[in-house]
Amino acid sequence: PGYKQHSDSLESMIIKLYSKGVTTREIADLIEKMYGSHYSPAQVSNMSKQMIPKVEAYHKRKLSDKFFCVYLDATYLPLRRETFEREAVYIAIG
Repeated sequence: PGYKQHSDSLESMIIKLYSKGVTTREIADLIEKMYGSHYSPAQVSNMSKQMIPKVEAYHKRKLSDKFFCVYLDATYLPLRRETFEREAVYIAIG
C-alpha cells in the first residue's frame, strides 16, 4: 500500500540521518518541515533503536590478521586571505 511505502522510506531516512549524527530533535523538525508529518524526538529515538543490533554486530565482528588502521583528522585554522576565512590542516596517522 502507498502509505506503507511512504512510512518505510521515511523510517529509512530517519535511521540514515540518525546514523550520520543528526539529533532526534533536528530530525523531527526536518520531517515536519518536509512532509508535514509530526514525529516527536521520542518517536525518532524509538525508530533509531533499530540500529543498535547492527552497531553491536559491527563492534563484535572478527577482524582479519591483515587489518590495518589509518586515522584521519583535521583542524581548522583562521586565515587572512581574500578567498578563505578558515583552512583545514589534515593529519593522517597509519
